[in-house]
Amino acid sequence: MSDFPWLTVMLLVPLAGAALVPVVGAALARQVGLVFSLVTLGVGVAVAAQYHASDGMQFTETYDWISAFGVHYALGVDGLGLLMVLLTAVLVPIVIAASWKDADEGEAGYGALDGNGQGGSAGFIAWTLALEALSLAVFLATDVFLFYIVFEATLIPAYFLIGGFGRAGRSAAAVKFLLFQLAGGLVLLGGVIGLYVVSAQQGAPSYLLSDLMSLDIGTTAGRVLFVTFFVAFAIKAPLFPVHTWLADTTEKATPGTSVLLVCVLDKIGTFGMLRFCLGIFPEASQWATPVVIALALVSIVYGALLAIGQDDLLRLIGLTSLSHFGFIVLGIFVFSSQGGTGAVLYMVNHGLGTAALFLLAGYAIKRRGTASIAAMGGQEKLTPVLAGLMLVAGLATLGLPGLSTFVSEFLVIISAFQYHWFVGAVAVTGIVLAAIYVLWMYQRTMTGPTPEALADPALPSSRDVSVREIAAVAPLVAALVFLGFYPTPLLDAANPYIGDLMSHVGVTDAPPDVTAPAAGHAEEAH
Repeated sequence: MSDFPWLTVMLLVPLAGAALVPVVGAALARQVGLVFSLVTLGVGVAVAAQYHASDGMQFTETYDWISAFGVHYALGVDGLGLLMVLLTAVLVPIVIAASWKDADEGEAGYGALDGNGQGGSAGFIAWTLALEALSLAVFLATDVFLFYIVFEATLIPAYFLIGGFGRAGRSAAAVKFLLFQLAGGLVLLGGVIGLYVVSAQQGAPSYLLSDLMSLDIGTTAGRVLFVTFFVAFAIKAPLFPVHTWLADTTEKATPGTSVLLVCVLDKIGTFGMLRFCLGIFPEASQWATPVVIALALVSIVYGALLAIGQDDLLRLIGLTSLSHFGFIVLGIFVFSSQGGTGAVLYMVNHGLGTAALFLLAGYAIKRRGTASIAAMGGQEKLTPVLAGLMLVAGLATLGLPGLSTFVSEFLVIISAFQYHWFVGAVAVTGIVLAAIYVLWMYQRTMTGPTPEALADPALPSSRDVSVREIAAVAPLVAALVFLGFYPTPLLDAANPYIGDLMSHVGVTDAPPDVTAPAAGHAEEAH
């Protein structure tokens, strides 16, 4: 492994693209943005190719920043960070390709910014690349103060993507999103300051994750600081009851923006629970487990029930994520290797499946001119390829065996039953409800008679997905199928990380009983 600063380069490439896109103008904005996002993906792949799963934190870069407060510019990547980095780097070029002309055409109510001079594709792509750079910095930061800075900075491009592009009411949704996130960031700031006090009392102050994980934080202080971190991450995730910004945002934002928010930005919440809540406050994390598991179970069931009752397609998809994030949090806080690995895999697979569902829903909305499920129907006769892709994405969302989400869900459910039969039983209801909201949504939007007024071949509703649109979502669909049958690449990255984390927390899984029965017992069994 060389001393080349791979991680810093990975952050600078999309930042450079974000700065260049507005300069080149609308004519080249999309091409330039796509090139920079693909170069970022290339750097991520280069890092993955050199990464050794059993070696812990790698590609570390540490430089003094604010010495008086123990703040460093510190980056590093482990199994968890690598998967989140690759997920982000894969989704951004897909979003750019899938949203190629949406910001310029304003189809189905998705328009440019409201007269502030930053509309169109150039503005959308510039903010998208900026959000990518800051999200990558969050996943790579190994200094808590640096993490907090980029954690808050992600709100700037996210706010402009929500408020600048989308349907009527997007400005109010952007403000609601921002208020919730700022509230979480303010609570987190209290925890960040508390860590400075604790570390200073035990010697020189430091915000390095490696130093904080070895601190002897008192029980009371640890629990108070845990709450500040957990609340911020629960809002970001989102988790019941601080989830109410989610549905409004996904309903009003463009499908591409919703992919960035739900499949990338929201992962910061569950990433933070693993990295900081369990990493720095292991005792407090176990202390809070009963409450957190209760909130996770409510999120699973409540989110699914809300999704069943929605008429707006994008709002429905957003609420499914409330249920899915409940599964992820449940996997984290049952404190087992299976649950932790399932949670990490769920973060990746949810990102792939929900991204495909959002983008395909966007394709359908552009063709029908509405997001109302009640106003759709019979789409599969006009656009069979779109309907087929939508079905695969929907089946992945409900956890069909053979698709990647099933592997994650299975591991979490098994660990939930091992924790307590009642927890597992409640979690299973989320799977049943998922089948209801996905299949009912597909039935109402894609099957049934086609309205005669929409069957005219000259209308957009009669045009199936284009080559560009297929190319944008094809990698997601392929990954859902491939990882469903062969999840080994994800497991190889997640297992060592979760093993080290469980060891740090002090949890030892009971080894499975795989011994062969004695000869006499074997004969009795027959």
